[in-house]
Amino acid sequence: MSEQIKQISKRIKELREISGISAETLARELGIDSKTYTEYESGNVDIPVSLLFKIAGRFNVELSEILTGEAPKLHTYCVVRKDKGVSVERRKDYKYQSLAYNFANKKIEPFLVTVEPDSNSEVNYNSHPGQEFNYVIEGVLKVIINGHEIILNEGDSLFFDSGAKHGMKAMNGKPAKFLAIIL
Repeated sequence: MSEQIKQISKRIKELREISGISAETLARELGIDSKTYTEYESGNVDIPVSLLFKIAGRFNVELSEILTGEAPKLHTYCVVRKDKGVSVERRKDYKYQSLAYNFANKKIEPFLVTVEPDSNSEVNYNSHPGQEFNYVIEGVLKVIINGHEIILNEGDSLFFDSGAKHGMKAMNGKPAKFLAIIL
């Protein structure tokens, strides 16, 4: 696994230990089995962004603090230049770039997400608390929410309950890029 994933896993373990919570208890709170949680904490298994979001909420820290190891410092505004957001490569087919990683007390989490085309027809699903807004910047994106398929083209947007099981897939053999805002 990448060094970034190992560092994130280490931060999660430290948060849990500082809070005096067992791995089993936290796994139960997150709705996953303890073996899976222990694998995430080992740094040898990729951790879904949706789970990182839940962990940040559980420990009342900014998601960017888990991702970067630093607390956000900006309060008035935060500029992120093109291709300079904090990259989070969670899975081979999804690349996230945090667009407000250094702004403190955010009410939303904005990401630039690139979904790579995959010859595999399987869609990776996740869910997380809150709501999500997606705006397609480039390509064609298939979104499946609780079994309903929606095709989004450039300029299309979608707002949904992110607690619903959802997944995305780039279409036509080309990457799809979209702005994702998690509330």
